[in-house]
Amino acid sequence: MRFKKSIVTVLFGLLASGFAFAQDKTTGSIKGKVRVESGTPNNVTVIVRQGDRELRHVSTDKSGKFVIDRLAPGSYGLTFRKPGLSIGTIENVVVKAGDTRSLGDRLVLTIDEGSIAFIRGSVFSGSGRSLPNAKVELARVNPDGTVKKIDGRVTTETGSFVFRLAPETAKYRVSLKTDGEPISRDVEVDGAAVYRVALSLPEKPAKP
Repeated sequence: MRFKKSIVTVLFGLLASGFAFAQDKTTGSIKGKVRVESGTPNNVTVIVRQGDRELRHVSTDKSGKFVIDRLAPGSYGLTFRKPGLSIGTIENVVVKAGDTRSLGDRLVLTIDEGSIAFIRGSVFSGSGRSLPNAKVELARVNPDGTVKKIDGRVTTETGSFVFRLAPETAKYRVSLKTDGEPISRDVEVDGAAVYRVALSLPEKPAKP
């Protein structure tokens, strides 16, 4: 009997504390949505601070949304971090008691070009001229030799193209789509750097 009473007492205490929290009008919240230039917006670390002092941090969900609750009324700064992306900040976010401050989706984290790899290339015609509007595909070459397409580009007016990648060690295949067999070059990426490649169409035989 005492055991049952203890359980009832504990449950009543939990319900009471939950009710008290639901009725708490002395604190406020901040919510928002983070967008990213490339990749997925999940697991962006959102740090709440006052001045240089970090108070709390949460992570965004798979759609980039976050909520920070139980904040005392006042003015806060937010810092947003994710590897491979630039650091974002929002200052002077005012929180009022009993209110949720919505930041919408105005924050966009761009790529941190100092922490990614670039494959930059050019496409040339058989006569050596830059070839615009050529279709170039990027595929990852797996350790077992299989190939998986991951991106595609159309060359610019100057025949150039660029792919942005994570700096992890991997092998990629850049292919120029043609009427016949594609023309390909393999690129070994082993860190944050610029990797260059040139693709040329075969020279057409001269007419007799």
